[in-house]
Amino acid sequence: MFVDRKAELTFLNNLIQRRTPGPAQLVLLYGRRRVGKTELLRKWAEESGLTFTYWAASKESATMQRNRFFAHLLGVSEGSAPAYGSWQEVWTAVAGNLQDRRHILILDEVPYAAETDPAFLSALQHAWDQHFQRSNLIIVLCGSHVRTMETLMARQSPLFGRMTGQWHLEPLPFSSLGEFFPTWDAEARIAAYAMVGGIPAYLNWLDRNQNLVANLRHVMVAPGSLFMAEPTLLLYDEVREPAHYMAVLKAIGAGKHTLQEISSFCFMPRTSINTYLDTLQTLRLVERRLPATVRPAERLRVRSGRYHLSDPYFRFFFRFLAPFQDDPLMQVEHLISYIRQNLRAFVGGTAFEDLARQWVLAQARAEHLPFRPAVVGSHWSSRVQVDVVALNWETRELLLGECKWGDKPVEKQVVEDLMTKKTPLLLKDLWDGGEAWRLNYVIFGRKGITPAARTALENQGGIFVNVPLLDEVLGKE
Repeated sequence: MFVDRKAELTFLNNLIQRRTPGPAQLVLLYGRRRVGKTELLRKWAEESGLTFTYWAASKESATMQRNRFFAHLLGVSEGSAPAYGSWQEVWTAVAGNLQDRRHILILDEVPYAAETDPAFLSALQHAWDQHFQRSNLIIVLCGSHVRTMETLMARQSPLFGRMTGQWHLEPLPFSSLGEFFPTWDAEARIAAYAMVGGIPAYLNWLDRNQNLVANLRHVMVAPGSLFMAEPTLLLYDEVREPAHYMAVLKAIGAGKHTLQEISSFCFMPRTSINTYLDTLQTLRLVERRLPATVRPAERLRVRSGRYHLSDPYFRFFFRFLAPFQDDPLMQVEHLISYIRQNLRAFVGGTAFEDLARQWVLAQARAEHLPFRPAVVGSHWSSRVQVDVVALNWETRELLLGECKWGDKPVEKQVVEDLMTKKTPLLLKDLWDGGEAWRLNYVIFGRKGITPAARTALENQGGIFVNVPLLDEVLGKE
């Protein structure tokens, strides 16, 4: 099921029309596994009206890769395709075969080809300089190994300075879940977003004709489930020493967010943990978050960062499934019962807060906020924690928000605590002590707000955002 990707298709379609630096284009499109790169490129190529060749490198010898590639280009069987002794010969043959025809050439899983034959990239660079850059060829290099793909743009890469475009493919936004699950209400979609995020493959693995609990039981934790094997498979494909990386991910999933906490949990020195965290951040599996109140000039040297799992499914897996994966006594029904008992707090502390911050960004883009924030995030310190913080350093304006994913309407006490307790403590954490800042408030709640709480909020110019309003605004993104 293909959903959304309007911006990505616009980018790719523009390649066909672009005439600078020439009609020939050499483009990089990359992203983590399961994010939908192949489906996007195939859909684009099929709808472009141009002839195209799609080839995905695999873990085989360079000779077999070259043979299979040229067979794809010619549209013949591998046994009928000519054999070439080098990639240089292949690219020369490609130039002769295509001549000046407009053609899309998609090279997928490029890291496999580059690892098998280091001359692959330098041969392509030579062919681009000698043949392709003056042709009508559109070449798209695609891959899932994020670190390897990003090095293709680095100065030491043979292709440095030759790329005409690049796109990092991100997971789908929350709004896309409505197309996958049209009969689910907004609360169910938010819970699903907390569990699997916006990865198209994960969303397609779920059964839209069953509710979330049924999917949990019959799809996600069922014996042989793809979900259960996914984190291990993805990690083993990306790193050496996967057991050490798995330990770090388990620590963060268990709620250990500081370097010291992770080190203690893993029984590893902090220097080693730093190395693993750096790699996991490069893979975009882990992110280091800083309080939104840290000024830009201080962000590189501040030590208050916390490490979080970037991928929602990894958060869910390492919070609920990984601790019991190797337990021979764990029964599926007991696991499901445990998840259901703790899922509300998990959704509230992950997806709901994330979506609340996305709502603030969406309102800022639409110019519906009283000021233009320079940063949107959250705040924490030894004094206080605030779920949603947006601020503008120059105009000294703050938006502070609280998120409540509980089963009852937001009480007046929640509003008063935000305004009279948390706000003064947060202001003290600002570099200037919070002098002369203009304050704005927003409360996000799952089950509404009491009349007294609404009055207290509105008396200070604050607004209340319920789930339907959150869903409506994010649905326009």
